[in-house]
Amino acid sequence: MIYVDHAATSFPKPEPVIAEVTRFLREEAANPGRGGYRLVRTAEAHMARVRGQLARFVGGRQPERMIFTYSATDGLNIAIKGVVRPGDRVVVDQLAHNSISRPLRHMADLGQIELVCLTPPTPDGALDPQQVADAVAAKPTRLVAIVHASNVLGTLEPIGAIGPIVRAAGALFLVDAAQSIGAADIDVERDCIDLLAFPGHKGLQGPPGTGGLWVGSRAVDTIAPAVREGGTGGDSAFPTQPPIWPHWLEAGTHNTAGVAGLGAALEWIEARGGPAAMLRHERELIRPLIDFLASDGRFTLYGPAADRMGDRIGLASFNIAGVAPADVAAILDADFDICVRAGLHCAPGAHRHVGSFPDGSVRVSVGPMNTPEEIAAVIGALKRIAG
Repeated sequence: MIYVDHAATSFPKPEPVIAEVTRFLREEAANPGRGGYRLVRTAEAHMARVRGQLARFVGGRQPERMIFTYSATDGLNIAIKGVVRPGDRVVVDQLAHNSISRPLRHMADLGQIELVCLTPPTPDGALDPQQVADAVAAKPTRLVAIVHASNVLGTLEPIGAIGPIVRAAGALFLVDAAQSIGAADIDVERDCIDLLAFPGHKGLQGPPGTGGLWVGSRAVDTIAPAVREGGTGGDSAFPTQPPIWPHWLEAGTHNTAGVAGLGAALEWIEARGGPAAMLRHERELIRPLIDFLASDGRFTLYGPAADRMGDRIGLASFNIAGVAPADVAAILDADFDICVRAGLHCAPGAHRHVGSFPDGSVRVSVGPMNTPEEIAAVIGALKRIAG
C-alpha cells in the first residue's frame, strides 16, 4: 500500500510514538490532578513536560499558555468562541477550513458579528498582506483568522508579514496551523500570533485525538472558556471555571496517552532535523509530481507551480480531464493500492476560488515515511488513468 493522504492524518506513526503510548498506558496512565498519590504526580509531570515541549516548538515562552485540545477543530472553536463577542468584526480568508468558516458564518447568520472574507488575488491562493492591512484599516476589527497552509492548494500564506499588520491595528491574530505545523517554520512571538491552533496527528506525527492551542499574552485577559467548562482535577471550590492557566481552557480528563505519544513524536521530529528537514523532504518528494501534472495537458494542477516550491507544502491538488475526482481516488485505491483524498476537503471556499467546486479535486499529500519510488508509482498510475 502507498499512503499519500498525510493532510488527513499521518500514517504510519513512528515506532517511538506507538511504543510510548503503550508504555504510558501500562505504567503511568493515572488521571493528572485527580489525587495526590505518586502515580498521579508522575502522570501530571509527564503532561507538564509535553506542554513545555509544545510551547518551545512554536516559540512560546509560557508553557501554561499551551492548551491541550483534541484536534485543531477543537482549538479553533475554543479560540473563536472565546474571543469573539456580539458586535465584533472578524476578517477571514477564502481558503479557510470549515473549522474556521462554519463557526464564524453561524455567528454572522445570527446577526452577531460582521464577517469579512478576503479573496486571494491570484489563483494559487496567496494573500497579499496589503489586503489584510486595508481590511483592518477600514473598521475596528476584533479578529483576523488565517489558514497558514491551504489543505487544498498547499499554499503557504505570509503570516510573518500579516501578523505585525494585525497587531498594529489592535486586532487579534488567529492562525490555523493544521497543515503547516511540523514542517513550516512557526514562531508565535516573531510572527505576532496571538492564537495558534493545530492538531497533533498530522505533521507532528502524534496520535489522533491530540492537538493544541497557544494563547498569547494579548488574548489571555479576554479569552473565555466558551466551549468546555467542568472538572479540572483541582480548585474544585470555584463555582465557575477557575481563572488559572492552563485550567481556564482545559476541562475534563485529558487524552493522557495521546499526549504522551505526542511528546515522543516531537522528539522524533527533532532527532530527524526538525521542521526544516521535514519540509525539505516533503518538497523533494512532491516536486516530481507537480512537474508531471504541470507538463501534461490532461491534468489541471491547483496551487503554486514548481518554480515556486518555496510557497507550498508537500501537497498537490489536481483533476484529470473527463474523470471525476472521486472516480480517480476509487481507481487508485482499487487497482493500484494507493490512498489519496478526493472531494472538497472541508474547504469549499478554496475550491470556489480555483473553479473546482462542487466536485472538488484529487489530493496527494506526502509525509516523512514516503519515498521517491512511491511517488514514481503514483505518477505511473495517474498516467494509466488519464490514458
